[in-house]
Amino acid sequence: MPVAVLEGDPVYVGGISKTVTYKGYHFDIGGHRFFSKSKEVEDLWSELLPDDMLVRPRSSRILYRGKFFSYPLKAGEALVKLGIFETLRCVLSYGWARVRPVRNPRSCEDWVSNQFGRRLFSIFFKTYTEKVWGMDCKEISADWAAQRIKGLSLSTAVLAALFPKKKARTGGAVVKTLIDSFRYPRRGPGMMWEACAAKVWALGGTVAMGRRVTQCRYTPETAQWTVTTRDAAGGEQCATAAQLISSTPMRELVAMLGDQVSDEARHAAGELKYRDFITVVLMLKDRGVFADNWIYIHDPTVQVGRVQNFKSWSPEMVPDPAMTCYGLEYFCFEHTGLWNLTDEELQALARREIVQLGIARAEDIVDAHVVRQLKAYPVYDDAYAGHVETIRAELEAKFPTLHLVGRNGMHKYNNQDHSMMTAMLCAKNILAGERQFDLWGVNEDAEYHESGEHRAAAAGLRQVPRAVSAAG
Repeated sequence: MPVAVLEGDPVYVGGISKTVTYKGYHFDIGGHRFFSKSKEVEDLWSELLPDDMLVRPRSSRILYRGKFFSYPLKAGEALVKLGIFETLRCVLSYGWARVRPVRNPRSCEDWVSNQFGRRLFSIFFKTYTEKVWGMDCKEISADWAAQRIKGLSLSTAVLAALFPKKKARTGGAVVKTLIDSFRYPRRGPGMMWEACAAKVWALGGTVAMGRRVTQCRYTPETAQWTVTTRDAAGGEQCATAAQLISSTPMRELVAMLGDQVSDEARHAAGELKYRDFITVVLMLKDRGVFADNWIYIHDPTVQVGRVQNFKSWSPEMVPDPAMTCYGLEYFCFEHTGLWNLTDEELQALARREIVQLGIARAEDIVDAHVVRQLKAYPVYDDAYAGHVETIRAELEAKFPTLHLVGRNGMHKYNNQDHSMMTAMLCAKNILAGERQFDLWGVNEDAEYHESGEHRAAAAGLRQVPRAVSAAG
């Protein structure tokens, strides 16, 4: 069947997985490691970029009080760098968490404290997490921590450090947080989606750039969608479709549906929040200060939350081997605080903070560039799950040919392989003419390539009985 992709960005495909270019430099928005427990996802990556995927070492560290700590934590290193008394406090705190855990933890603070102890939480999680979300950890849902740090605890990290040849496992599977290598397109993840767009064209589909969707109308009598878009010049176009797949933020989708949904659903959508994202890219002389993919900044005296080293992702991201390229990541809300600064003000801030952190010299910085990304992270506050369920239930009941996929489409803070699998299963459902797979059942650690009733259960998916059609 013919497919049309409506892309709001006038230049880049891939959404947050795009690769921005500037004067021969390539920037990844947020850092995207290509690793999946799904053979099906890995196979698709290999099909799209058969000759362009590098195998890169995984390296992330935490910068805390001027010292680098490996992440995940290494017991011996932490002992030396924290000092014996601080380490004892961490161990005692962890022991207390084992003996007296918070029952039914609801907040991120309680969940992480249960896994690592409250002392390690305050040292290695609190500052960075609150920078990311702009909220106190007590206000962030435990769902976020459980999804992003699933399977990892202090004991798991210590075992991985003591027995590196025997990867720490949970239920027989390698904990994703502990992987030591990953694949990566030689010029950034955007290569993957540019290749994907080329395939869409080659197979008879279309990819319309710079087309922002403003309205979606469903006609039950014909089971047809009419989608209205607006281009950069303000011109409107309409397209019709039998099936509508949405990766747009759930809040915006509900607004596009307008009076076709209830006041309750519109209210729930209006309550959903998103965290926006700014990367200030600095081009500077390479002095080999750090070789990590990124470092987490656990320092409340600066606003930067994480620093990417794009050259570490792939040397081809930087056009001159004598140079390197750092991406300083700032988390904010649209139209407030950092977002309202000019590009020049953001560049000046990044230059000051990178020098303050001691990982660059002011005289080595030769250029800078700012990239802004709206709605990078769906916010997991206390009320988000109820709002999502309200919207989901109504959309499924009223619109049998509407399919929500991906991070923002489902308001789920997924990794890219998880988001891709929701789309892949969605395509299978459409081709089968029935809802064989519940996309909301895809979980981050699923062996997605499994299929069939038994294998779907093993993958953590709920397979919908074949007698139930999409309209049911």
